[in-house]
Amino acid sequence: MSVLEIRDLHVTVETEVGTTPILNGITLTINTGETHAIMGPNGSGKSTLAYTIAGHPKYTVTSGSITFDGADVLEMSVDERARAGLFLAMQYPVEIPGVTVTNFLRTAKTAIDGEAPAIRQWTKDVKTAMADLRMDPKFAQRNVNEGFSGGEKKRHEILQLEVLKPKLAILDETDSGLDVDALKIVSEGVNRAKEQTNLGVLLITHYTRILRYIRPDFVHVVVNGKIVEEGGPELADRLEDEGYDRFLDPAAPIEA
Repeated sequence: MSVLEIRDLHVTVETEVGTTPILNGITLTINTGETHAIMGPNGSGKSTLAYTIAGHPKYTVTSGSITFDGADVLEMSVDERARAGLFLAMQYPVEIPGVTVTNFLRTAKTAIDGEAPAIRQWTKDVKTAMADLRMDPKFAQRNVNEGFSGGEKKRHEILQLEVLKPKLAILDETDSGLDVDALKIVSEGVNRAKEQTNLGVLLITHYTRILRYIRPDFVHVVVNGKIVEEGGPELADRLEDEGYDRFLDPAAPIEA
């Protein structure tokens, strides 16, 4: 079993008005095999948490710690975090002109495992995963995310998840921009990965609709960079009925 431990994490970002605090003391433990949902209003710090774990240089950790299986994540480069088993599915996946999906996936798998996968089994695994995600096989020869629709980009993120087989996946608003059918397909992909590899999942979302398909073990509500309430799946159901108003202090504006 692997474990991600976040302790009293404080993070800032540079903005036009200067250094702005975003995370104000996040503490969280995620074990493989568990699904944790991070919910909260816009600007509460959810995506900042995801990108800080992944190592985005835009964000500065001013105090606190992140460890994965006891190793100091904050001392790792981005590629070292990926090799350790951390995976980020981005809210807005970027295009990579000139790099085909096939080459991208195989290069990533080789970098993570330290050796190239056996070509016959690898080809079979990629084709199977694409079929499960209802992806046209022609996408394998297209450049990464170039000309992809929003739903196609999100399916490609889950394709990476299925074939790279990380230990812990951070899904940053994977449900945004998806219609009902695409949401079901993407959710099924996440559930398959969890069943096959005992994946740990940190699922970031505004809404409860994806939680109908990816049922969380734990729900954490983040407001103004802090976890203000925690519970089980029933907390997500309550949020759907009540929203976030009861957590918001009109006198304390939410950070961007």
